[in-house]
Amino acid sequence: MDPCPFVRLIVESLALKLPTVSKTAGHGVHPSTSPCFCVIQLQESTAFRFQTVPLPLVSTESPPGTVSSAPVVFILDPVAINRLSGKLLCLTVSVYSGRAGTTCGFSAGRLLGQVRFGVELAPESAAVRPAVLKSGWLGVRSGRRSAERLHLVVRSEPDPRFVFQFGGEPECSPVVFQIGGGFSAYSGCRRQPAFSCRFSADRMAPIGSRSFPPKSSNRRLLVPKFIGKRSFHWGQRKGWTVTIHDLCGSPVAAASMITPFVPSPGSNRVSRANPGAWLILRPAGSSSSNWKPWGRLEAWRERGPCEALGYHFELMLESGPTASVAVAESYINLSKGGEFRIDDAAANGGGGGGDAWSGTGFVMRATVEGEGRVSRPEVQVGAQHVVCMADAALFVALAAAVDLSVDACQLFSRKLRKELRQELQDYNKS
Repeated sequence: MDPCPFVRLIVESLALKLPTVSKTAGHGVHPSTSPCFCVIQLQESTAFRFQTVPLPLVSTESPPGTVSSAPVVFILDPVAINRLSGKLLCLTVSVYSGRAGTTCGFSAGRLLGQVRFGVELAPESAAVRPAVLKSGWLGVRSGRRSAERLHLVVRSEPDPRFVFQFGGEPECSPVVFQIGGGFSAYSGCRRQPAFSCRFSADRMAPIGSRSFPPKSSNRRLLVPKFIGKRSFHWGQRKGWTVTIHDLCGSPVAAASMITPFVPSPGSNRVSRANPGAWLILRPAGSSSSNWKPWGRLEAWRERGPCEALGYHFELMLESGPTASVAVAESYINLSKGGEFRIDDAAANGGGGGGDAWSGTGFVMRATVEGEGRVSRPEVQVGAQHVVCMADAALFVALAAAVDLSVDACQLFSRKLRKELRQELQDYNKS
């Protein structure tokens, strides 16, 4: 099935030219000696409805070249693109002098002016080829010729993604559906089974645990030791595994908990100093019993004003069993939920499915619901990172591991839901 037609709208080459003055009139500091920034707002965006970036100052109206701010990227999903058909996309750039942020609840910057214009985004063409929509210098103040001039380039580029959605919570062993390509199909009307999941809580032998050595000598062993029934600890959450099968029933990826999620001494939470860990695995050959590591995910419960799930993901390299590169580290609000993301810049130098990640495009995002909510993760994978369905299955397994980490990082004063405790009950009855 074809990927869904996402589009990246990029605002780049941002620079500001201010009028030159011989001396400052009155009190205060002239904007040309102060830092400047801009707030960019987009009428139609599924994420980041506005973004704030610093504005470098230039002395002439020549192209800014390398003296410009980092690009700002907005993502348009197929629903937003379809809604824009035959309409102008409104983009507003508000220019401020001073530092970004607030002081006593008020903006710390002083508004110099706004640039507002519409750009035409043809849905069908934007989804297949890049285009420059706006380029050049614009006056910041309206009504007269502006002495303050803003330079920008607005362009679009296709960003096709494969989209998958779990038919249920990962611990319930659901079917994973692929959402069909096309603008109207993204709403979920066109779905077809792509994978099946099998969740297991066999706490005796996580798959892949014997073939993967510790990360380094100063870390505790990744593989817990189990010696009979007496070694089982009621407070530990360990041995969870999610195996992803293709439509023929063959295992194509797996997420295996190789380091238990245990409370830190004197507390009832998983701390960053002692995180739980998963291996994301792919088959090492024709036999379903041989696996090789593809990635490693650590997760913990972060303290703060809002409880959060902290995570760190590393991609395993072909150069050695412990060689890896960090590609994602952030936090997810455990009350509201959020997203697990692998950004293109962070993924530079990695490898997925045997092919190198170039770092020039979108890699992955997965939705994560908050604690106590029904979770059916949606997974988006950049089309350039999927050569075959087995490549996509690795990202699906990773999304399942992140989702299950929310349960594994629950406070240990709370009881896990029955799907996560069922095999525990069976084990103690035997």
